[in-house]
Amino acid sequence: MSAQHIAKARTTAVVLAGGTGQRVGLSIPKQLLKIAGKAVIEHTLSIFQQTDSIDDVIVLMAPGYVSDVEKIVAKAGLTKVTKVIEGGATRNETTERAIAALGEGLAEGEDRNVLFHDAVRPLLSQRVIKDCVDALDRYEAVDVAIPSADTIIVTRTHGGDGEFITDVPDRSRLRRGQTPQAFKLSTIRRAYEIAAGDPNFQATDDCSVVLKYLPDVPIYVVAGDEYNMKVTQPVDVFIADKLFQLASTAVPQPTDDAAYRELLTGKTLVVFGGSYGIGADIASLAESYGATVYALGRSTTGTHVENPEHIDDALSKAYADTGRVDYVINTAGVLRIGKLAETDNTTIQEALNVNYLAPVQIARAAYKYLAETKGQLLLYTSSSYTRGRAEYSLYSSTKAAMVNLTQALADEWAADGVRVNCVNPERTATPMRTKAFGEEPAGTLLSSEAVARTSLDVLLSEMTGHVIDVRQQDPTRGASEASGFEQALAAVLDRQADV
Repeated sequence: MSAQHIAKARTTAVVLAGGTGQRVGLSIPKQLLKIAGKAVIEHTLSIFQQTDSIDDVIVLMAPGYVSDVEKIVAKAGLTKVTKVIEGGATRNETTERAIAALGEGLAEGEDRNVLFHDAVRPLLSQRVIKDCVDALDRYEAVDVAIPSADTIIVTRTHGGDGEFITDVPDRSRLRRGQTPQAFKLSTIRRAYEIAAGDPNFQATDDCSVVLKYLPDVPIYVVAGDEYNMKVTQPVDVFIADKLFQLASTAVPQPTDDAAYRELLTGKTLVVFGGSYGIGADIASLAESYGATVYALGRSTTGTHVENPEHIDDALSKAYADTGRVDYVINTAGVLRIGKLAETDNTTIQEALNVNYLAPVQIARAAYKYLAETKGQLLLYTSSSYTRGRAEYSLYSSTKAAMVNLTQALADEWAADGVRVNCVNPERTATPMRTKAFGEEPAGTLLSSEAVARTSLDVLLSEMTGHVIDVRQQDPTRGASEASGFEQALAAVLDRQADV
């Protein structure tokens, strides 16, 4: 196939959202359930929005809920979504409606690529999408599957005695099917046209339609992803939400210094905890790119983050001086090591005031300024947020609270255009860490400058509600090459030793 022909092949993602929420005990379709602060379907549509190889998106929604999806699409700025139409009573009928919609406006002989994806698989990776689209350069039908980790048994019901095993297939040849399923439009249309003549036609997926009615068409299998789970049962809601919480997110980076300068010139940053370490490095970087920065700290400006009046005064001064506040960053924190039962009340109160109450007060005071500029609040957590560490109970628990605060505020403030994110640095060389642990071997810690650079990239991105891991990268594999969930898995393993 020539490169010219490939360039002409338009690729459409069809998001199948016709299911209901009965199996998860909901009165609304499960694709409208909120996970990690957004409706499941918004997560799914955002994936295709960000994919260069997808030209447009069509949604087939459960009857009666089309307007709900249209509102989500408009609010989230999902510009690739061109149609939201009602699905049918069955999966097959829904696909037939999608095929009809895809054929509208096509010239005679014109074909296109189409990817059918379940709306309730919101953890689809960019790698799987790319592999599917690439496979359509050689094949007319493509499925996505993963090996089965479980033994599969075939059973038969025997009267009223229950089920009995009749066969145990060879597990090495068994795969668990996922979506997307990808086709040339002409191929899937032809399969359904033939199936229409079968009075007993019934299928639960589209590849099986091609397999049965176009047996001469090979169906290529793309390796799927364990994270590409389907939210079907109540436990799936919990698992998906936890995966979103743990996932690190790739941060889009400006291409060069000129891009940073263009994005930051004229902007106002207020950095709490800006006396040293990560906060000081953020302030220095932002100033070098033309931003007006207010770096605040106990030792430099006498700003105590645990004092709400100091927070209000700092923000109001920045606004009075510049007429705006675009970004508010809080890197202030305290780390005290010791067994909780042996910790005095003063130390406990200090940890709660600085690590938890101060970010809450900063968020509350910053909101009105950030709502005016459609700005961003940036908080910081620790790798111990996923599981508390012995002798760091106060620190671990307050850092876990930062993740929840981030996700809650991102949802709460989304309608006002205010973004909230949380940076999760690996062990970092800062004065706070040195004070707690002493000198550590060179090369084992991240530099505060590296964390500051990633923090700046987060501020300049459009993301919200995310936890962004900053880790020392394997030089043979860049962060962009690993999926967010692969990074999350690696991070979870590393966290056993991190603080």
